This record gives sequence, structure tokens and C-alpha cells, in this order.
Amino acid sequence: MADDTPLLVTREGPVVRAVMHRPERRNALSTAMGEAWDRLLAELAADASARVLVIGGAGGHFCAGLDLTEVASDETPEQKLARQTVRNRRTGARFGDIAALPQVVIAAIEGSCHAGGLGFACAADIAFATATARFAAPEVRRGLVPAQILPWVVKRTGRTAATRLVLEATVIDAAEAGRIGLVHQVLADAAALEAQVQATIAAVLEGAPGALAETKGLLAALGPIAPEGYAEAGAAAFARTASSPEAAEGIAAFKAKRKAAWVR
Repeated sequence: MADDTPLLVTREGPVVRAVMHRPERRNALSTAMGEAWDRLLAELAADASARVLVIGGAGGHFCAGLDLTEVASDETPEQKLARQTVRNRRTGARFGDIAALPQVVIAAIEGSCHAGGLGFACAADIAFATATARFAAPEVRRGLVPAQILPWVVKRTGRTAATRLVLEATVIDAAEAGRIGLVHQVLADAAALEAQVQATIAAVLEGAPGALAETKGLLAALGPIAPEGYAEAGAAAFARTASSPEAAEGIAAFKAKRKAAWVR
């Protein structure tokens, strides 16, 4: 079953591939997948022999974001608030761990790249997408907030483009994602995407490992991803909204494929 192996990790020489593997859920991020990511990232942070990490998704999709079935629960509001605070603190830190890897990280995007999927795409050093990929930050339509992904989207696209993306919460196509800088290049199809990934891997492997890692360190030194205190404030904001009546209605509406009650 996919949930037994929510993250498929393979290696060929210095190149590691991590494929999010919950195709029946468009690779939505579950607790088990998050834990698998954390194990992999800890290993890669200490592995000088790995040079490149390629992130992808199974079944023609990248990642549809947080699995909303794990947001809705029968817990008390207090229990849900505490659980969501811990979870979202870790989610934000996970994107930081991806960006901090000494390896060059490439996101290869097909299909849905929504919500938390944008975090993976923007935390990567380089992002490519097929022409049929679709991107969205739909959190406000679910009664939630894009707290953990927001700094990464702003870093990639700039504040103006990110503002429109997260407030309109509409789906944009790959061409628009390329125009605003969400991805570096749009390729015709899956075969062209893989060819570009291979070309980029070859180019990266021409660089000295230590020099590449130092260069990534210098890029990070140009400025923090978010102001001090943002991570905790973002985790708390998501936890508050996830525990709210708005989130209950928004998630119910999403599951029922209807408009939320606040839509007039």
C-alpha cells in the first residue's frame, strides 16, 4: 500500500530521488510522509557523498498539500490546537531543512502542486514543471492560512506575486507559474521534464561539492527566509484557523465539492 511507503527513495551514485508516494491522494502530505521526509533529510544533511536531491511525485502529480483528513478530527478544540501547532512548526522547519541541505535540490513538478506542495517546490534550489502542471495556494478557501509556505513563495516569486496567489487562491497554469518565477522552466511533457532534470544534474556535477555547498551557504547568508519569530507565529496562526468553525466548514465544503457557506 502507498501509505506503507509514502516516500520512495532511490539512489544512483551521487543522485538521490525522493518521490512522494500517495497517488490516490495526489501525494497529499500525511503524518507518515512527513516523518519519512524528516528521516531522509537528517541522513542527507550528514551525507557528503550525495550531490543532488530530485523531488517528485507519483501518479502524475507533485503534491496536493496537507492531507485535510488529518486536519479534521473529533478532538476537542484545545487538543486540535496543540496538535496542529506541533505539526505546523515541524512543517515549516522541514522546508528550511530542505533549503539548508548541502546537496543541490531540484523539484520536478507534474500535475497538482498545491498548498504545501508549493513549499517543497520553492524550498528546492531549482524547480521545473511540465506544461500541464497546476499551482495553487487554496488555504483561505478552506478556512486556513498559508503560513508555512508563505515565506518560501515570497522568496521565489517576490511579495507582489505571492500576495495575489495566496489571496485570490485560484489555480494558475504552468505558463503563469513560469512568468511569475514560481518555477524556473516549463517543459512540454514528462519526457522533456526528465531530460531537463538530467541536463541540470550533469551541469551540477561539474561543480565542486564543497564549492557548491559553500555557495548555497552564501545564498542563505544574504538574508533569512522570514523575520525572527515568524515560524512560531505562523504555526500558531495555522493551528488557530485549523481549530476554527471556518476550517470545519471550509474542509467540509471541499470534500463535498460545494461552495463554502461564506461564499455569496
